[in-house]
Amino acid sequence: MATLKERIDADLKDAMRSKSELSLSVLRMLKSAVKYKEVEPGASALDDAGVQQVIATLIKQRRDSVEQFKSGGRPELAEKEEQEISVLQKYLPQQLTPQELTAAVQAAISEVGAQGPKDMGAVMKNVNPKLQGRAEGKAISEEVKSQLSKMS
Repeated sequence: MATLKERIDADLKDAMRSKSELSLSVLRMLKSAVKYKEVEPGASALDDAGVQQVIATLIKQRRDSVEQFKSGGRPELAEKEEQEISVLQKYLPQQLTPQELTAAVQAAISEVGAQGPKDMGAVMKNVNPKLQGRAEGKAISEEVKSQLSKMS
């Protein structure tokens, strides 16, 4: 099984051959973000989990940009960012469905024995590592908040 970095390199070469502008620019940006992360002081070569974190960060940045472009009346730029997100998501594990996310959060709440919104930190500490790369942090925290607020 090839590592995530090897897969990205192979897909980058394919994108060059097929002259796929979108994939080419996104994969180049991804490779440079990974390289940048690896040359930070104290950092070492990234494993698949590290690369997935970089990808998740890039997706989060794109989502923020989409919101800003939409509120700024620039739908064509928002659409370009959304296309970039769809290219990046191919390199993350299968994302959880809303039902799976709800079930995972419910399990974490019962494991922690949470009583209400004041226990959000403990629930997040429990659920975040389990869902790493399979759901966005914002979606996880919104689900935890929503379930805990129903308890009080």
